[in-house]
Amino acid sequence: MIFKVISKIIGFINQTIAAVGISAGVAIAFTNVVARYAFDASLVWATELTIFCFLWSVFFAAAYCFKKDAHIAITIVLDAVPSRVAKIMLLISHLVTFIFLCAVSYYGYEYLLLVIDLEEMSIDLGIPMWIPYLVIPIAFAFAAYRVGERIHVILSTSHDKILKESEAEHVLAEMGIGAHRNKDNENVQELNKMVKEVEKKTGGLL
Repeated sequence: MIFKVISKIIGFINQTIAAVGISAGVAIAFTNVVARYAFDASLVWATELTIFCFLWSVFFAAAYCFKKDAHIAITIVLDAVPSRVAKIMLLISHLVTFIFLCAVSYYGYEYLLLVIDLEEMSIDLGIPMWIPYLVIPIAFAFAAYRVGERIHVILSTSHDKILKESEAEHVLAEMGIGAHRNKDNENVQELNKMVKEVEKKTGGLL
């Protein structure tokens, strides 16, 4: 129960900051362009604030993508090996990702403390630089939590069900072509062949 609550809170924070950050960044950049060309006046702080907004949006959106498993993944090797081996490979890759994210979050926190000690300030906004840098330990910690959730799912899922439909199959499904829905259909083999051909041409990136 507690983990579901934590998951919802993290998801809300990720989505909110990602949406607000990108919206605010675009609005500030647009306002600065209008002020510069229409009124021959430039907002000195606009560029720096726009960069900070985009950075926060990108980092938290990336953390949210781990929940949706939306990051680019090359699955051609997983499709070619037995499901038991595929599960082990997935587990190893997620463990490596988890360790990396935790390391970045930790050292990001260490760097944050250094910035606070140095009392570094932004040039245009005049705010302490630890505020924009705060995104690194928080966003990577959230991403690590999401990967931890994925590791739990992998461990608790049977190896023969661990691999999801490829994105190529999703694309064909959106076109009204179901490769796995009708096993008795005489076109199933042809559709499966089409899926494999798409995956072959895209290298598993589609």
